[in-house]
Amino acid sequence: MVRLARLVAVNVGMPKDVSWEGRTVRTGIWKEPVRGPVMARRLNLDGDGQGDLAGHGGEQRAVMVYQVDSYRYWERVLERDDLVHGHFGENFTVEGLPDDQVCIGDRYRIGEAVFEVTQPRVTCYRVGLRLGEPQMAALLVAHHRPGFYMRVITEGAVEAGQEIVKVADGPGAMSVTEVDGLLYLSEHPRDRLERALQVEALSPGWQDSFRALLRRGDDGLGGNVGLTAEATVPPPAWTGFRALRVARIQRESSSIVSVWLAAEQGGPLPPALPGQFVTVMLDADAHGPALVRGYSLSGRPGDQEYRISVKAEPHGAASTRLHRYLKVGDILQVAAPRGTFVLAAGDGPVVLVSAGVGATPVLAMLQALAESGTTRPVWWLHGARDGSEHAFAAEVRSLLGRLPHARLRVCYSRPRPQDRLGTDYTDPGHLDAALLHSAGVPADSEAYVCGPPSFMAAQTRALAEQGLATDRIRTETFGTVASITPGVTASAARPPHPPAGPPGAGPAVTFARSGIRAPWDESGSSLLEFAEACDVPVRWSCRTGVCHTCETAMLSGEVTYDPAPIAPPADGNVLICCSRPATEIVLDL
Repeated sequence: MVRLARLVAVNVGMPKDVSWEGRTVRTGIWKEPVRGPVMARRLNLDGDGQGDLAGHGGEQRAVMVYQVDSYRYWERVLERDDLVHGHFGENFTVEGLPDDQVCIGDRYRIGEAVFEVTQPRVTCYRVGLRLGEPQMAALLVAHHRPGFYMRVITEGAVEAGQEIVKVADGPGAMSVTEVDGLLYLSEHPRDRLERALQVEALSPGWQDSFRALLRRGDDGLGGNVGLTAEATVPPPAWTGFRALRVARIQRESSSIVSVWLAAEQGGPLPPALPGQFVTVMLDADAHGPALVRGYSLSGRPGDQEYRISVKAEPHGAASTRLHRYLKVGDILQVAAPRGTFVLAAGDGPVVLVSAGVGATPVLAMLQALAESGTTRPVWWLHGARDGSEHAFAAEVRSLLGRLPHARLRVCYSRPRPQDRLGTDYTDPGHLDAALLHSAGVPADSEAYVCGPPSFMAAQTRALAEQGLATDRIRTETFGTVASITPGVTASAARPPHPPAGPPGAGPAVTFARSGIRAPWDESGSSLLEFAEACDVPVRWSCRTGVCHTCETAMLSGEVTYDPAPIAPPADGNVLICCSRPATEIVLDL
């Protein structure tokens, strides 16, 4: 056994509500030293808690460790003399155990307890909130001083002043600093990723990220698939919007029409991945103002033309114009195919679940499966109101007929007298857990679900009840996506709107999914804050260009960064937390 270090302080604190930029944040980042022994238990220290268990706490992150040496470092860099133990949200303030020497899997005895190092600190905005330094999450990574988490191997009492004794070396000799950079920085050497994955102590979340990076390999596509799914697809085939000609229009049901779009000068369009969508810009004209909308591609991937299928919504400004006034030969401005809801490669069962116009992206997946001649078992599960609203019925049956192991279930919630059970549809009522069970959907399926939000939520639950793991159930949302705002206390949702106050004088910013277009206010600090001022649903965690939670497809335009992100996003994407528009831009938000 090697004597290494000393436990200087034990810090705990329960979650509390704090005011932050007009919002209320529930956080346990405020830790204070305690005297006397404290029990270290499997999930936590006695008297300690976290406000956001999605990113902090739990078995793999039971104890947070930070070093006195790093305190001294930040006092110099930040020119601070007010830092006290617990200021960085750590449970253990230690003398020794530097990040560049401690390795994942190292084990230490402190008092009665034994601990194992599992991962570097998770970067989030709350450490900056605690220190009053908004860039702190990025600084911890950039300066290679993140700190680390440990899990409790043997429960027991610990106390400030005790020695820290190393009792086992982590296999692989992968330091906390190296593992942190391997995820967050730009370089991801394959041999180091493979070595990190050999360390069983590495927490499951970090293992998943490194596996994703290994699967991507060095394909030159850019971005960080270990941090965001937004980087998992190739960059867009063109930048901005491109003029495409309406080649054909066809009615698919009482409420859905398909529109074929062709290159204005002829020739094939770049292929899209099955499940992707395009964004269409309608210019202001006699029928209404300029509008931007996204539509899934419903045609066969690889066709020379793109097919979109549009449902007429009762109060849909864009769908009304497309249904009533669009003609063959018209020109539409279209952004390149985008989206991460795509058919993944594999040889296992595939389940395509949809309702109404939600069939469009999974129909493209069915086209791709039929074209490939696959022998994979394929389930097509679809719900419609009745035969008049059942789009693509003949097309789907033809495609399924080309698949040797295909199964079909179609539910009509309110069949008409002329709708034939066993011919037009297979089941009355709605798609539900009982139907999924009777359909024999296997637990090792890859499921793709698209439809109204309530439908997708119900199908996700039902598929999980069938035994499917959550990472095997993928959903597509036509409108705005659910926000990720860790720790922020939920408030009444407001519809997106232009920002309050006088209009800005900067370039126009369009949030395509939210239908909001507003001029940029030059006094603003980031596109993220501008979106928040418009109540546009957003996703973020670090707010400083590290975690890539906010990475968003930029359909057109250019941005500048301040501060520069730790690593760039994928081509065609933008980190909205630290960017500002340099030109008019359109974001997929």
